[in-house]
Amino acid sequence: MNAILIIGHAPLAHALRECALHVFPDCESHIAAVDVQPNLEPEKTLANARIAAARLTEEPGVDGVLVLTDVFGATPSNVAQKLVDGVHSRLVTGVNLPMVLRSVHYRDEPLDALVARAVTGGTQGVMQVDPALAGERESNRP
Repeated sequence: MNAILIIGHAPLAHALRECALHVFPDCESHIAAVDVQPNLEPEKTLANARIAAARLTEEPGVDGVLVLTDVFGATPSNVAQKLVDGVHSRLVTGVNLPMVLRSVHYRDEPLDALVARAVTGGTQGVMQVDPALAGERESNRP
């Protein structure tokens, strides 16, 4: 099984974790979040992320860690790049709720497969909704 570590600009990481726990309440020990606070040195954030990752890997049955961050090139992503090793941990940026939910749902798959599921979930979760459909739903409401 894999664990998931979300690193994002505050308060995004913790908010995404809470949303995931709303849908998957049984996975609390397999999802961690590190919010990057403004004015906090990246080294301190990295230290916090290392602690969170270590706690996740201490959980029984955890083989790897999928690290999800919000914006490539920003502090959360830069911290995560120093954290992941490419063997027992992987990094995916551009995190959104569909990506998190897909990752949690498929956390039992091998790490490489989980990365693919996360990317697919994130990209398929972004779509334009036809205004006609939105209006149609409004007119069908009682």
